[in-house]
Amino acid sequence: MDRLTDGAARVLVVGGYGVFGGRIVALLEDEPRLTLIVAGRSLPRAEEFVRARRPRARLEPAAFDRNANAAVQLAALAPAVVVDASGPFQGYGDGRYGLVEACIAARAHYLDLADGSDFVAGIGVLDAQARAAGVFCLAGASSFPVLTAAVVRRLAKGLQRVDTIRAGIAPLPFGAVGENVIRAIASYAGQRVPLRRSGVASHGVAFAEQMRFTIAPPGRLPVYNRLFSLVDVPDLRVLAELWPEVDSVWMGAAPVPEILHRALIACAHLVRLRLVRSLSPLAPLMHYATNVVRWGEQRGGMFVAVRGRDAAGGTVARSWHLTAEGDDGPMIPAMAVEAVVRALLDGRVPPPGARAAIREVELADYERLFARRSIHTGARDDAVAGPLYERLLGAAVRDLPTQIRDMHDLRGGLVARGTADVVRGRGFIARLVAAVMGFPVTAKQTPVTVRFTAADGVETWTRSFGDRTFSSDQLAGQGRDAQLLRERFGPLTFAMALVVEGGRLSLVLRRWSVLGIPLPLWLGPRMNAYESVENGRFCFHVEIRHALTGLIIRYEGSLASPEPSGD
Repeated sequence: MDRLTDGAARVLVVGGYGVFGGRIVALLEDEPRLTLIVAGRSLPRAEEFVRARRPRARLEPAAFDRNANAAVQLAALAPAVVVDASGPFQGYGDGRYGLVEACIAARAHYLDLADGSDFVAGIGVLDAQARAAGVFCLAGASSFPVLTAAVVRRLAKGLQRVDTIRAGIAPLPFGAVGENVIRAIASYAGQRVPLRRSGVASHGVAFAEQMRFTIAPPGRLPVYNRLFSLVDVPDLRVLAELWPEVDSVWMGAAPVPEILHRALIACAHLVRLRLVRSLSPLAPLMHYATNVVRWGEQRGGMFVAVRGRDAAGGTVARSWHLTAEGDDGPMIPAMAVEAVVRALLDGRVPPPGARAAIREVELADYERLFARRSIHTGARDDAVAGPLYERLLGAAVRDLPTQIRDMHDLRGGLVARGTADVVRGRGFIARLVAAVMGFPVTAKQTPVTVRFTAADGVETWTRSFGDRTFSSDQLAGQGRDAQLLRERFGPLTFAMALVVEGGRLSLVLRRWSVLGIPLPLWLGPRMNAYESVENGRFCFHVEIRHALTGLIIRYEGSLASPEPSGD
């Protein structure tokens, strides 16, 4: 314990100059109470990595080979904590716990980022030894299963039982992917994966089972709908142990671009059919393709969905969503290690023993770390009924001004009146499109009446600008439009995200189609639409442009509080 409290706690990061090890160092290097030993097989690479940093912590480069005599190497470096960020843990073989045993003998605490379910499940064989030595050995200190377990605990509050757990990670396409990660995926793609299904121990086939999901924290811009494939991660076992009553557990990953993902799915089926023994020989090619073929939005995310029953026996469906911007997303798998190490420095030491790291970090711990970065989270109650906008916005509806909430509290018929300024585009094509859509003509302070009706989950908005009237239907998106607002103008359908920021509700176009046929977003119109409150009145702004026509229509104005329409 002295090595943790002497003002320069020594943390050895094995694989410290690699992808995941480097992220651990980046997360902890602002802590002056730490000495981070950046270690790997190549001392020159460790030295080069350290020279490029500007840390507040002390960084020491070191050579460390986990397959050599770990006891001798640990004695020379004298760490208080050892973090194994190397891998792939699926390939460690018969002596896979050699480093863990050496840590126990040296009375050094141990953490790893193992994603192999067998490795994480098996570390319990060293529990008695770790307890006797007074050290903790925590396997799988990563998003799967630490973050998922913390989220399920939050979502399961108040439930009598948990029936199903589903979760998935959607990495951004531009994050660095380590070769060891690809080697691990190649080793189990197409192989049988133990899991809980229909209430009994069963199996699935990695990358041969798929589902689609839209990650959408309430009031935030969602990640584009992703295709998730079953992966072999510790959660498949440890979550079933934490919640023994659960009927099924499913964990997926959604790598992009989807064309590469589908190629991996096809190859996994070759393994499943025993036409190919393993994809491991393809690992170098897969690594090259993953780091060269890249496109998509610079955002990633994660979801956890739980279905269960409350005290009254009713069905409850809840989901938790996370989006991460830019380079912040790839940091999340390393944040469990960050949380544990920072807790150690503050005197909060996990109990001794060897186990999966599923109870050491709570969601509140993660949320404190997320707050320092462009990482946004939120939960949804997926089984709650209510007005359309309330269902899509979830908890974010509470962040809107009363005037906006009232305008969308549609439980029957409403009518609102006000005035607007209208500007039509001047080009021939723009004027033709505006006329076909029934958009109003250019006018100043023209009277506006909007009638809202709701029936069978569809809201119809009929807008009258002077003597011009046009209408649209709005409904909740399904399938690839899930968590989006669909608005239909005749043959055109636009799927938009509802984004809340600074008391304003913006509608952001994410997908569109003609006669039900999806079209590329770059071919569609450019839209700037939002609702706000000024001087106590509900205000609207809608501007539609197209690259070929320029401005098509812009109208903005205000409406008085809605009243029952009597329809």
